[in-house]
Amino acid sequence: MSYNPLWLTVLQAPFVQRAFIAGILISVAAGLVGYFVITRKSAFAAHALAHIGLPGATGAVLLGIPVLWGMGLFSIGGALVIGALGKRAADREVATGSVLAFATALGLYFSNLSSGAAKQMQSILFGSVLTITDEQLFTFAAFDIILLAVLLLIFRPLLFSSLDENVARAKGLPVTLLGIIFMIMMGSVITVAVPAVGTLLIFALVITPADTAMMITRSPLRAIVMTIVLCLIAMWGGLVLSTIFDMPPSFVIVSLSVVIWLVVKGLVALKR
Repeated sequence: MSYNPLWLTVLQAPFVQRAFIAGILISVAAGLVGYFVITRKSAFAAHALAHIGLPGATGAVLLGIPVLWGMGLFSIGGALVIGALGKRAADREVATGSVLAFATALGLYFSNLSSGAAKQMQSILFGSVLTITDEQLFTFAAFDIILLAVLLLIFRPLLFSSLDENVARAKGLPVTLLGIIFMIMMGSVITVAVPAVGTLLIFALVITPADTAMMITRSPLRAIVMTIVLCLIAMWGGLVLSTIFDMPPSFVIVSLSVVIWLVVKGLVALKR
């Protein structure tokens, strides 16, 4: 770690400005889904879907197609399988573990087939928010609009089934279908966020701000808004600090998110 005296100049560079815009768009996506990940006890599934996208990314390198397309195909495909096989919370754990094991093995196999895929592994695992392009920003923005539209349509039944799955099922709500739709949403969000922080660190960006927000407020809408804000603080704060002290942005973003979580958790414990 070293101090960068030109950090203000670097922050004005076009690639850093794109990273700040990406931070807003990724924070919105992660915030909208993060609350439901916690309430539905799907933290393991969120972590797994990031790794399930790994063979899609390495396979895309082999085929010469965009890495994001391969990741999206595998993440959403894995989400469909987990959602279909895991109709109840207990079943989802087993389905998630099985799909994750197969996907991890397949990702390693693909990376061994191609030196190009092996070289891509680092960027896939750790991400690089500073290399995001204008085209990716447009993709992120379009995705946020679609995600928000879908969530507005299913918000009430999804919230009901997330808080009490058995009662929602007894009331006749399509719990299994809602679960599949949510898993697709979660897989899509993870695919969009991976270029910024990578598959190994995405867990903290999707889960940690949401859990922090839920320690502060019990209102679903307030928790979602607060999750987006906390995500944005981590993204922007991480970018600024990584520029000042010349550190990897992904590491600082996730570290800042975890530090905020620890501070809030400590304050809540003291209050109790």
